[in-house]
Amino acid sequence: MFQLLPSSGSRPSPAIAALRFSDPVNYARLLRTAHDDVISGAHRPEISAGIQESWRRSLALGISPDQHSPKHVREPLDAVSLRSSHPLAAAVPALTELLGDDSPDGRQLLIVTDAMGEVLWRIGSKDALTLGESLEFVEGADWSESGTGTNAISEVLRTGLPGQLFSAEHLVRTHHDWACTAAPIRHPVSGDLLGVLDVSGPLATLTADSLRMVRCAVRAAEEIIGRGHSLGRARGGTAGSRTTTGAMSAQGDGPGVEHTGHGIAAIELLGEKPTVVHADGRRVPLALRRAEIVALLCSRQQGWSADELAYELLGEQGTAATVRIEMHRLKAALGPVIASNPYRLAESVRAQVDACTVWTALRGGDIHAGLAGYTAPLLTRSTALAVELLRQELDDSVRNAVHSGASVPVLSRWLETDMGAGDCAAVAALAQLVPGSDPRAAVFAARAQRLENELL
Repeated sequence: MFQLLPSSGSRPSPAIAALRFSDPVNYARLLRTAHDDVISGAHRPEISAGIQESWRRSLALGISPDQHSPKHVREPLDAVSLRSSHPLAAAVPALTELLGDDSPDGRQLLIVTDAMGEVLWRIGSKDALTLGESLEFVEGADWSESGTGTNAISEVLRTGLPGQLFSAEHLVRTHHDWACTAAPIRHPVSGDLLGVLDVSGPLATLTADSLRMVRCAVRAAEEIIGRGHSLGRARGGTAGSRTTTGAMSAQGDGPGVEHTGHGIAAIELLGEKPTVVHADGRRVPLALRRAEIVALLCSRQQGWSADELAYELLGEQGTAATVRIEMHRLKAALGPVIASNPYRLAESVRAQVDACTVWTALRGGDIHAGLAGYTAPLLTRSTALAVELLRQELDDSVRNAVHSGASVPVLSRWLETDMGAGDCAAVAALAQLVPGSDPRAAVFAARAQRLENELL
């Protein structure tokens, strides 16, 4: 019989705790040693007081740290049959899009339980699902503290707060190869607990952003549920009913989505303040990261995968989950005009993006229209290399078009802009086309010289 001494309440130092992200292998080794010591009755600060208290309760319930199979509330097929009528059903498509990874290389499981900890949904690759099955992490299994012992889901049910469990913070040793992040999903009106969202996978899959992304996904889920509640009341029905749930699930809406994709008058990416202009005249600012995604979507007709966008915008530190969250927010801003797998922007909306109209005009040989539309560089505040390259490409395209179709009106218009003001070659070309007494060449030459001197 295992016997744990009362916890001293001490906590691991921040430097040690940070190892779970910077050196997960050694941190897991440290926790496994601490796990054995605490189970044997010693004090180890690496295991928090709350976790140790949970271990005591689990042991008192007869859960063995050496090997334990979770209790099963019902058979998997019976649990699956309950899903369509569950209040969380409307939010699962969005959760899947945000955090699910069922690609062949996917390593994490997305789990959604009910308010008692019974697993109702599992999303993941074939390998991840198989690994979960080896631990009976399946539909119908009880992952509350009394059903499985200490785990991320049980801690959320116990505390009501988001949290993570890493390796040997789990009581049962067969769970020590897992890192789990979970958060409660509550009804946005009543505040009642509806279930728990959990993302679990091998230790190396945990990142410093994991908890933030799970919490963002929960907020999205709660907004969807809130919309279903409002729709149900408007129809005189009950929030979360089968009718409302089915309608929401079929649409696959995200939080706050307005079906205004065809009502977008313009998307302004040129300059410092990216903006969505709606047909009714509303101007809605677009966050820089989402504007960067729109710029990349405009640059490639075959679309982008989440992994590709993550790398282009965030480099080696980027994750597909981060992009999925941003994409979900972007869809909320634009409406249902972005296809998935891969991500692509509808042609009707692409035509409303100011940078795209410039490129389209130049490709069609209309220098005047392209030059008139080029009011500022592309997303001037962006420092993402992929966007910087697009910015340079657009500037070079306009500059080259001006030089190839040189005329007094075109050159003059170009030199009047901030982008063309320092173009000494354009000044020289204009000087060849106007009489020596024409003041335009002299004025533009003076301005170009001033800008050049400022760079020295």
